[in-house]
Amino acid sequence: MIELEQAAFGWPEAAPVWAEVSLRVQPGEKLVLLGANGGGKSTLLQLLGALVFPTAGRYRYDGEAVTPARARRTDWARRFRREVGLLFQHPEAMLFNPTVRDEIGYGPRRLGLPDAERRIGEWAARLRIDHLLDKPPFLLSGGEKQRLALACVLVMEPRLLLLDEPLAHLDPRTAGFLLDWLAQSPATVITSTHQLASAPRLGARALVLAGGGLAHDGPLAAALADTALLARAELA
Repeated sequence: MIELEQAAFGWPEAAPVWAEVSLRVQPGEKLVLLGANGGGKSTLLQLLGALVFPTAGRYRYDGEAVTPARARRTDWARRFRREVGLLFQHPEAMLFNPTVRDEIGYGPRRLGLPDAERRIGEWAARLRIDHLLDKPPFLLSGGEKQRLALACVLVMEPRLLLLDEPLAHLDPRTAGFLLDWLAQSPATVITSTHQLASAPRLGARALVLAGGGLAHDGPLAAALADTALLARAELA
């Protein structure tokens, strides 16, 4: 489903955020993305979500190269946005509509999904924001904004979920619901987190970014038991 081949990314006139990252992710896999603040986790998720592109190497989604030229093609972009959902680390970056209802419905309506209203009601109820549907997003609390941002992603029911710190600001009840839902979802899920205690519920495979590259790609249990690796990744 996803393949990175010696991929690197760096901003103009800056050192690479990370280099020579190679990995393959199969449909339905659940991965945990770990690393220090500023270590490139958010950038990697944005690259997998085709918001930025490799400065070297290749990224393939379902066997097709993901490039700026392909992303400009309306048909390809429409399918990709339908199938791939990206949750930003800061929910405010995702919220721009006048009401919670409009926010959740933006993606389904933009892509012309026939059951948009059902999806809006269903995900608003699941994330316990159905009483806020007519409220402006900027008036919500931090936890409510996080639940709204999650609803905006999950309402699309994507094949690939890229979640950047999804447990941040969530109350225990909502966090428990999300962890349970992700575990049973058929979607491929890559989740970044600093909450190591919750990591085993997010996936059995870990990607650890450290030292400008992919320092570990393998069992999460092995990563959590490797004190030297955790120290390199500033996780211990």
